[in-house]
Amino acid sequence: MTHRARCGSRSGYQPGFRIACLLSVAVSLAGCSDRSEGSSKPPTLVRTETVRLQGRQRSATLTGDVQARVLAELSFRVSGRVTERLVDAGAHVNAGDVLARIDPNQQQADLDAAIAKVAGAETDLRVTSATFARQNTLFAQGFTTRSSFDQAQESLRTAQASLESAKAEVGTAKDNLSYTELRAEASGVITARNLEVGQVAQVAQSAFTLAQDGARDAVFDVYESIFFEQPETSAITLALVSDPAVTAQGRTREVAATIDPKTGTVRVKVAIDSPPAKMTLGSPVTGTVRWTPRNRIVVPWSALTAAGAAPAVWVVDPAAKTVSLKPIAVDSYETGIIVIKSGLVPGDHVVTDGGKLLRPGQKVTFGAEGAS
Repeated sequence: MTHRARCGSRSGYQPGFRIACLLSVAVSLAGCSDRSEGSSKPPTLVRTETVRLQGRQRSATLTGDVQARVLAELSFRVSGRVTERLVDAGAHVNAGDVLARIDPNQQQADLDAAIAKVAGAETDLRVTSATFARQNTLFAQGFTTRSSFDQAQESLRTAQASLESAKAEVGTAKDNLSYTELRAEASGVITARNLEVGQVAQVAQSAFTLAQDGARDAVFDVYESIFFEQPETSAITLALVSDPAVTAQGRTREVAATIDPKTGTVRVKVAIDSPPAKMTLGSPVTGTVRWTPRNRIVVPWSALTAAGAAPAVWVVDPAAKTVSLKPIAVDSYETGIIVIKSGLVPGDHVVTDGGKLLRPGQKVTFGAEGAS
């Protein structure tokens, strides 16, 4: 009313002055309205939780498969066209079993030639032996020259060497003929086959992969970060993916020296102690490793906010009933919870719900723990 009286008491009609008076009154009324609303706004209702230390044991479970400790690549020692393939992938074989054959005609011909060469060498040896015997008798009686005697002796030695060489060639030819049959070097399971009947197999070309019977490993491809902490024990719990009730214990036997450039993982082989019968070759298994338990503060996911680029939570001052933003260091993110490494102390009242619109120093109200 005061503003209005003053504006009305002006003599004469002054439109600009009147507009200024009206704007002044509007601003004054708006200011009064803001102060009235601010003074009457109730504290924000939030849900809080008093944090405490909890024993936490972190674990990791990875999936791998069961493999033989010893894998052997079987191949022919001679080249030739494959005429028979007697086993396929998945077959169990015993040591000495024939797995495949190649055409033996070439090797048989080489053996026949070597045998014929031995017969010829034996004939030469008989002739040179008789010649040397005659020259030896004549030389003793003085009816031949020293030169003829030495020549007969040298021919005998050459014939003897030729016979030995021919016999060695027979042995080699027999070996080559036996190599036309590919046999299992040990008992085990054929895990891979790389040849077909009719194709030409080359020397040292892998024909079969044999997983030898005996010790078994569980093989995993793991990320390097898993090695940053020391596990609680060296034991690793293994379980079948298809039947988790089938379990076994294992210990790390081998860790690859390099990281796979394609996957960024490290291959780890875990020796299985007394593998159950159901843990057959190729069976998918899980391996669980646990780290040493540590005391940590745990808060629900809903408590997490940010202070700039760093994670933070809202903490309530119970006496003043105001909130403040507290940066934290996160140890790990887990399903539904966040494990805190540092930033909070036991007894802190953390806002777990209703913190999205809070600002530092804001008044809040909260009821019993867990109630909203």
